[in-house]
Amino acid sequence: MFDSHDEIRRDVSAVAESMVAWRRYLHEHPELSFEEHETSRFVARVLGETAGIEVEPCAGTSLVARLKGRGKGRTIALRADMDALPVEEENDVPYRSRTPGVMHACGHDGHVAMLLGAIRVLAARRHRLNGELRFLFQHAEEKLPGGAEAMVAAGVMDGVDAVAGTHLWSDVDVGRIAVTYGQMMAAPDTFRIAVEGRGGHASRPHQTVDSLAVAAQIVTNLQHIVAREIDPMVSFVVSVCSFHAGRTHNVISGEAVLEGTVRSYDLAQRELAARRVAEIAQGVAAAHRARCRIEYTRGYRPVVNHEGVTRLLDRTAQDLFGSEAIDYSQRNMGGEDFSAFQARAPGAFYYVGCRNEARGIVHPNHHPRFDIDEASLVHGATLHCAFAQRLLDAESFDEPAG
Repeated sequence: MFDSHDEIRRDVSAVAESMVAWRRYLHEHPELSFEEHETSRFVARVLGETAGIEVEPCAGTSLVARLKGRGKGRTIALRADMDALPVEEENDVPYRSRTPGVMHACGHDGHVAMLLGAIRVLAARRHRLNGELRFLFQHAEEKLPGGAEAMVAAGVMDGVDAVAGTHLWSDVDVGRIAVTYGQMMAAPDTFRIAVEGRGGHASRPHQTVDSLAVAAQIVTNLQHIVAREIDPMVSFVVSVCSFHAGRTHNVISGEAVLEGTVRSYDLAQRELAARRVAEIAQGVAAAHRARCRIEYTRGYRPVVNHEGVTRLLDRTAQDLFGSEAIDYSQRNMGGEDFSAFQARAPGAFYYVGCRNEARGIVHPNHHPRFDIDEASLVHGATLHCAFAQRLLDAESFDEPAG
């Protein structure tokens, strides 16, 4: 499709201004998970201006776009998520969010712009394409049950031979790419524990069942799952992140509510944690004459990158940016429903660095001052194009290392 990486860089540079404009428009007009109606219409309009692209709505506000070549070959899918977060933006920039309390604080506006830019470049060379490229613009990555499973159920992965996805990442400097072999992001399960005691006057605690005190014991004992029941060589997290009880200084609360998350990679340990959260909460509550209700929700599967596809990604990124630009240290306990696509085809998920300390672009994803160095859009779109070509042309996804 492309004669050289220089050709890809040149063609992507030609759409750089458009990518910045698309990203800024989306940043000004963010929409929450399952509400991406205007975002979907905007993406459809841009795609409609690109020759050779077939576009159709999918699973609500998602879109699937197809680019079919002249020759027969593989089908490769590339994915971008589109939803924003319930965050009030604190950046003072011309493209600041115009929607109170909603912000693209995780770079999904940039994900859409990068994929749109790559599509422009790839579509111009469709007559030299052997196979099909399928572009997945996904709704609701940030909120369970997520949009990926619904897209898969709608058939977007039917016939797909490999899938790739990327994420702008504030822990990685602009110009660098983070490649992870195997386990990359964890399964993010959630729990809600409501402790039911008996309220009363603070001066007469013997007449009450103090739900706050019981809930505090539950918080402490949940930490023993990681400390004493999980192999210390294994990555595992239990975090209680919300604790609500009482309203004033002199009333013992009759109810306390805890909410938190369990992050894991291993299925057996994931099931162990689900069981132990319930057993610990119920046991502690019973020991103090309280009761509790537990809601435990399984989140996304862990993101586990395919060895062969990741090796092809690694080689492509090194060819484009040099071996010194590759970061292998970004495995983490975050969650991503890209794993739903990986369940249907071998795939690789990777990070594109967007941090620039010299410009003050240093805040983490989900922070109200999160922003990106927009040079990262060119890097991401360039890698999209080159990686798609490599996946189409590779003899095998299981080439030997070396």
